[in-house]
Amino acid sequence: MNKRLISLMAAALALLSASGQVSFTGASTHNPIVLPIAKNSGTGLDSIFVVFDTQEVDMTFTAKSDVTVTWSSFGERGGGYDEPISGITRSGRETTLRHVLPNKGYIITEGTYRHYYWVVNYADYYMSLNGLSFSSEASCSLVSFNLDGKADAIPYYTINGNRQVLDRMIELTYYTQVWDDSTHWETKEVTDTFAALDQAFQIDPPLCNTVFVLSGDRFLKTWDLTQVVRTNDIYYPRAVSCGSTAVQEDRGYDNERGLDSGLGGSAPVHIVFTGYPSDQVAFRRWEMATDEDFNEVFIQYNQDEVDYTFNDAGTYYVRYFVANDDGSCENYGETYRIMVSESELVCPNVFSPGSTEGVNDVWKVSYKSLVEFHCWIFNRWGTCVCEFTDPGEGWDGKYKGRLVDTGVYYYVITALGSDGVKYKKRGDITILRYKRGAGGTSGDGTGGVDTGGY
Repeated sequence: MNKRLISLMAAALALLSASGQVSFTGASTHNPIVLPIAKNSGTGLDSIFVVFDTQEVDMTFTAKSDVTVTWSSFGERGGGYDEPISGITRSGRETTLRHVLPNKGYIITEGTYRHYYWVVNYADYYMSLNGLSFSSEASCSLVSFNLDGKADAIPYYTINGNRQVLDRMIELTYYTQVWDDSTHWETKEVTDTFAALDQAFQIDPPLCNTVFVLSGDRFLKTWDLTQVVRTNDIYYPRAVSCGSTAVQEDRGYDNERGLDSGLGGSAPVHIVFTGYPSDQVAFRRWEMATDEDFNEVFIQYNQDEVDYTFNDAGTYYVRYFVANDDGSCENYGETYRIMVSESELVCPNVFSPGSTEGVNDVWKVSYKSLVEFHCWIFNRWGTCVCEFTDPGEGWDGKYKGRLVDTGVYYYVITALGSDGVKYKKRGDITILRYKRGAGGTSGDGTGGVDTGGY
């Protein structure tokens, strides 16, 4: 028995173990490849077999029991148009088709159960890679390749006659810059895969200098016959890209009302915009507009970082723009939508300083979008016991470092909203009883200030 036949018989046993039913024997020196098909794939097939060369190769089906086994084949019209195959030989539970019919579907009926297979003759679709080059005219959106070779689609048909294509998993490997969605570009080796290739094909342009390496396909790799070609010239990109971030200042005021999510909320809205250009970028620009089509751009900054405060109520759109040295290639980053709310001012009239810490122990207004603010608080004798200009702050019920007496106090507030609304508010504040320490007194009655212990 010659070595080639021994090798193929070993392959047949391995395939029989994998599929449990089908094996191949004959003159081919490469193991057939079985591609199991998922039951929910919609093809109706049990498996696809890729045989290196079906010439003088036999196909054997081993039944699970001593039942009648019949064979038929079908083509692109599907299993409903199958034709019986004559000349099938039988030995025990094995039935054999001498000389496989290439690129055909097979229906093998075992008793009352039907098996559906497709057999590909790889020799009819053999991939050959002789050379690879790219267009010398660099493009902003595509790289065009010319392939010296052949890597045609490998078709097969479902039992319903639907044409499908096997994925050859041809790989094109090269370097590009990849945005890490945070703060920088990283140069990485990437791989694009193709089910098949025409002599001319295209990909998105890399963002750094590179060469291209084409290899495959997955069937040749399995048979240790991988083919590889690479471009002789280095690719120099013209395409540009960019990433960007927008970080809004969080003032951390619990009495300021804003948006539940997204950028914006209560004015003033302070945001730092940062753009991150790819290597070929020569020009950059931040654009701010009042419409999402950027027809109404009200300000531009020719820099990577912009520190900006939105004081007026409304909706704004901001994006980062980049271009290469001659302006032939350009790119826009993410468009940010900033919603600055209209103003609001609500003043409480009761609090209890010195009682339960953190629970209504500081008098604060509830507000949105106040760009100017001034508050004075007086006791009943007209003494100003507190004054502040930040609406996020408040009064802790103290005057000159000591808690004041319970009773009624009075506030005066002037403020300006982001929407132009002017506020002039007056009202009273009632301080409820607060907890005292041992030896405390009720105050001296002058100026409403507690002079006792607490």
